[in-house]
Amino acid sequence: MASIRSRAHLKARQTKPVQMPEPPMEAGEAFGRKVFGLKAMRKRLPKDAYKKLADTIREGKRLDPEIADVVANAMKDWAIENGATHYTHWFQPMTGLTAEKHDAFLSPAADGQVISEFSGKMLISGEPDASSFPSGGIRSTFEARGYTAWDPTAPAFLIDGPCGATLHIPTYFYSYSGEALDRKIPLMRSLSALSRQSQRILRIFGNDKVTNVRAMVGPEQEYFLVDSNLAALRPDILLAGRTLIGAPSPKGQEMEDHYFGAIPSRVMSFMQDVENELVALGIPAKTRHNEVAPGQFEIAPVYEDANNACDHNMLTMNIMRHLAPRHGFVCLLHEKPFAGVNGSGKHNNWSLCSSDGQNLLNPGSTPQDNAQFLVSLAAALLGVPIHPTALPRGTGGAGNHHRLGANEAPPAILSVYLGEQLADVLENIINGGHAKNRENPVMEVGVSTLPPLPVDLSDRNRTSPFAFTGNKFEFRAVGSSQSIAPVNIALNAAVANALDEIATELEAALAGGSTLNQALQDLLPRLFREHMPVVFNGNGYSSAWPEEAAASNLPNYHDTVSALEHYTDPEVMDVFLRQGILSEREMVARQEILLENYARTLMIEGHVMADMVRSLVLPPAREEETKAASVLIAVKSAGGDDSAEKEYFNDLNSNIRELQNGVKKLEDALALTAGTEDALEQARIARDNILPAMETCRAHCDALERLIDDSLWQLPKYSELLWAH
Repeated sequence: MASIRSRAHLKARQTKPVQMPEPPMEAGEAFGRKVFGLKAMRKRLPKDAYKKLADTIREGKRLDPEIADVVANAMKDWAIENGATHYTHWFQPMTGLTAEKHDAFLSPAADGQVISEFSGKMLISGEPDASSFPSGGIRSTFEARGYTAWDPTAPAFLIDGPCGATLHIPTYFYSYSGEALDRKIPLMRSLSALSRQSQRILRIFGNDKVTNVRAMVGPEQEYFLVDSNLAALRPDILLAGRTLIGAPSPKGQEMEDHYFGAIPSRVMSFMQDVENELVALGIPAKTRHNEVAPGQFEIAPVYEDANNACDHNMLTMNIMRHLAPRHGFVCLLHEKPFAGVNGSGKHNNWSLCSSDGQNLLNPGSTPQDNAQFLVSLAAALLGVPIHPTALPRGTGGAGNHHRLGANEAPPAILSVYLGEQLADVLENIINGGHAKNRENPVMEVGVSTLPPLPVDLSDRNRTSPFAFTGNKFEFRAVGSSQSIAPVNIALNAAVANALDEIATELEAALAGGSTLNQALQDLLPRLFREHMPVVFNGNGYSSAWPEEAAASNLPNYHDTVSALEHYTDPEVMDVFLRQGILSEREMVARQEILLENYARTLMIEGHVMADMVRSLVLPPAREEETKAASVLIAVKSAGGDDSAEKEYFNDLNSNIRELQNGVKKLEDALALTAGTEDALEQARIARDNILPAMETCRAHCDALERLIDDSLWQLPKYSELLWAH
C-alpha cells in the first residue's frame, strides 16, 4: 500500500498548470488600474486639490489639510466603483510583515438606512489596537493606543477578495507618546535627511533649481516554490518556513542546470498570475527567471523611489504568498529553506536621483558632473567605514544568520567594490592627480573630465556586500524575507551624515575665499586616502581577506547577535540621532525587538524540531531498529555471516540513542532560553544552546533518513521537495 508521502508525491507530479485567462487589457492600459494614483486623481479631483496633492507627492511639500475631505470623497467613490466595500489603513509594524484592520464604508443613517461614508478625518488618521505589536518597551501591553497616519506620497490601492475589494491606504504607525512603531516613519525621515544634505552639495555646485533628491531602489526578490501536497506533510515548512531536517538530494545544484533554465509550466503560470496582479497595482515587475538552486526563482522590478519600492516589495511578498496556493504551491521566502543548496537573498540596488533628472552616482561626461559624482562617491566611502555596524543592522535575523558569510552570499565584513578602473582613478586623485595614459597628466577634479567610464566599469564581484555597478550601488546582504526598509534607512542615514560633513567643509572653504576647485582638490584626496581601506576588489570568500580587513579595523560580526549587541553603541546611535532619523528611545526599542525576534524564532524552530523528532523520526526509526534486530538474530541463528546486518543495526542503534540524547539537550536549551527575560541574554543563550542542539539533532535525523526503509519514512525528501514542479 502506498505511503502518505508517496501519494502526495504522485499528486504533486500530476498537478497541472493553472490556465491563466487572457489579460482583459494591454499591459500599458492595465498598469496601475487598481491604484488611486496621479492618473486617477487627475480625473476625479478639482484642479486646485490635484495640484496641491501632486506637489506633495512629487516635491515632498507639506499636505494642505483643507483638501483632505475632497481627496477622501474622490478616493471612496473610485474605490466603490471598483468593487470596494471596506477600507484599511495599511501599515508595517515591527513584526517584519504588514498589518491591516478593515472598516466598512457603510454607516447607519437617521432613517434606519445606511450611507457610504469616508471623511478626510477617516483618511488622515486611524487608531488600531496597538497593544500586541512589538514596541521594545516603548509601551506597556495594557496600553492599547497606537495611531496610523496617511502617507500621501504612497498611492492607495485595491486588493480583491472573494466578495469584494478592500481599499488599502499606506500609513505611518506611531505610539501614543509619538515614537515610531513601524519602519516607514524612520525611512521617510532618512529620505528627508538624504535629500536635505544632497541639495546642499548641489547648491555648492551652483544648482539651485533642484527641489529634492530621492533615493532610488530596485530590490531583486528571490524565493522558493514547494508543492503544497508535499509541504502539508512537513511541519517545519508550515511552521518555520524552512526544512529543519532533510538529507541532501542525490541531485542538487551541482550541474548548474536550473539557473536561467526553461521555467516549468506550473511555475510560469504562477509567475504570470503574480505579474498580472503587480501590473494592476502599479508595481513595475520587469524580470523573472530560475535561480541557482532547484525550486528557486527570482522576480525583480524597475527602480522606484525608496518609499514606494519598500511598500511595493512588502506587497509583492504578500501577493506571492497568497497566490501560490492557487497553483498548488507554498511560496518560501526564508533565507535558507534547504540545507546544501543556495539560499535566497534580496539585492538592494540603490542610487540618488535629483528632481531635475540627474543620477548623482552617474560619472557623466562633463567636468561638473564628474566632480558631483566624486563627491557622491566619497560620501558613500565615508559613510560605509564610519558606520560598518549601522548598515549590517538591516540584514540581521535568524533566517539570514544561515546565509551571510557563506559562499552563496556576501561575507560579514562590510567592504566596497569599485572595480579596478574606478579604484585607479581614486588612487590617481590620492597621489596628486597624476592620471595614467592621459595627454594631460594632471586631473583637476573640478575642471577636467575623468577618463571615459563605461556603465559596466568591470566584471561583477559577487562576493562584495556593497558593489558599485556603473551608476548605482548594490547592497547584496539583505535576506529574502526581510523588509528593505531597515537597510535603506541605515544607508540613507550613513550617506546623509557623510554629505553633511562634506558640505560643511566645502561651505567653510568657500566662505574663506577658496574656489570650488581648490576646495575639492584639498578635500577629495584626503577623504579617498582615509577611506580607501574599505575598498576591496578581490575575492571576499578568500581566507586572507578577514586578516586584511582586521588590519584595516573593519569589523567582522559572524552572527546576528554579535552585530545586534553593537546596535546601541554611541557611534552607531549617532548615525541615526544626528539627522533625527531615530531617537535614542526608538533605537533601544528596536534593538530589543530584533533580539526578541531572533530568540523567539529559534525557540519556535526548536520546538518544531523536537516535536518532529519525537513524532515523525523516532517512531519509524525504532520500527526499523526492531526489524533490523530480527534480521540480525535470524542470520546469526542460521550460522551465516552477520557482519553487514550487525553494522546496519549498530548504525541505527547509535543514531537513535544519540538523537534521543540530542532532543533532550534541545528541550533543555529551550527551557533555559524561555526562562531568561533579558532580550540580549536570551538571544545569546538561543544562539549558543538552541542552534548547536538543533544541528546535532539534524545530523542524526538526516543519517536515519538514509538508513530507514523508504516506505516507513513519511516526511517528503529533498529530492521530492526541490524537483516537484
